[in-house]
Amino acid sequence: MSRNVRELRCTPEDVFRVLGDGWLYPSWVVGASRMREVDEAWPQAGSELHHSVGVWPALINDKTVVEQCESPRRMVLRARGWPVGEARVTIDIKPRGERCVVRIQEEPIAGPGLLVPAPIMDVLLHWRNDETLHRLAYLAEGMGQRSSEQSTGEREMQDSAEKGSTTG
Repeated sequence: MSRNVRELRCTPEDVFRVLGDGWLYPSWVVGASRMREVDEAWPQAGSELHHSVGVWPALINDKTVVEQCESPRRMVLRARGWPVGEARVTIDIKPRGERCVVRIQEEPIAGPGLLVPAPIMDVLLHWRNDETLHRLAYLAEGMGQRSSEQSTGEREMQDSAEKGSTTG
């Protein structure tokens, strides 16, 4: 099982504002390329997102189902991505002062992905979910109440500019 953790410069409610908008799913989930439909009940347990995975012309239509939702603390998803298989994705959010800590755990639960040795699958999922949390941070911090702290995006742009001025 792969586990990734990131501290975000926003509240758990800001994170859940992103998670609760199913149309944003491809904006933060690595591999999801477009949305086709979002259940009106999203993100209640049993509701579904109908998305596509991959890039055109090799798109695969599939869905993700909410197994559990405890806004703004936890969401458990059953993410389908056939022909690779299905995974259980657990997103836990804990407040930390004016910030929050988000943890994503992902484990294959059905399909050919179960045949991949766990150490290899964990490395692949860890890389993928590191980027997923990175994207989630951009959205949640950008939609949240602005504090005097730099957002993830602002900090990265400043770091990039500083590197450019020292190399040029």
